[in-house]
Amino acid sequence: MNHDPGPPSDLVGFSIDLTAEEARRRAEVVAALGPDWDPVAVLREEEAAHALLYSGLDEEQQRLHAMLVAAGVLPGEVPGRASSA
Repeated sequence: MNHDPGPPSDLVGFSIDLTAEEARRRAEVVAALGPDWDPVAVLREEEAAHALLYSGLDEEQQRLHAMLVAAGVLPGEVPGRASSA
């Protein structure tokens, strides 16, 4: 005979606040990036790479690119995104 005791009735709930651990982790990431890390320059370089990647497309490639952006597959122009200008 298989005896199923059912759900245990003596479970104790608990929660863990990871706020301090997350703050420590973020501080370690920023420290690892070093003092020369420039997030604005990184965003500008990313934008320049994105522009270069999609430059020189022929008409069909531009149409497909626009379709993929409209479908949310590729990112389009995002307001507030760093500019390479």
